[in-house]
Amino acid sequence: MKKAVFIRRYHPRDFPDVVEVFLRSVTDVAAKDYNQAQTRAWAQIDEQSWMTRLSHAWTFVACCEDDIAGFITLDRGGHLDLLFVHPDYLRQHVATALLKRLEAQARAQNIPMIYTEASITARPFFERHGFCVIAEQIVELRAERFVNYRMQKWPGEAFTLLEYRELSQ
Repeated sequence: MKKAVFIRRYHPRDFPDVVEVFLRSVTDVAAKDYNQAQTRAWAQIDEQSWMTRLSHAWTFVACCEDDIAGFITLDRGGHLDLLFVHPDYLRQHVATALLKRLEAQARAQNIPMIYTEASITARPFFERHGFCVIAEQIVELRAERFVNYRMQKWPGEAFTLLEYRELSQ
């Protein structure tokens, strides 16, 4: 049964739950697209760095009853840095609700473009929501190499891929 999703601003007291969402999402969901060594490298955090990262961005959490089901961040430059959903809440529109809230924030702040580095796992979600792939990238984290995708979207308008290519030239 689908539960109601409520989106609110992140509070530092949410930190342990946000970390849990991240770790479970990487180890249980993204692991289908990355090998064990990559997953182990990715599923680590530096607590102080993450606390700073979350507090210096617009960070929203999705709540389902008493659980934090997911979270998303946006910096002032339009970078969607983090979007993760707990495996127990996949396919319940949690990521979509978070993205809609983030896009509303971007419009309110006159941020003309949102960009992200999407994992192999997240790429189809972002494409369904109007993001275009700009480039496939190889990134390194803790001595492991990963494929991800630089993607972007103009939250105030819906561009087709053809229109995007015309604008880019």
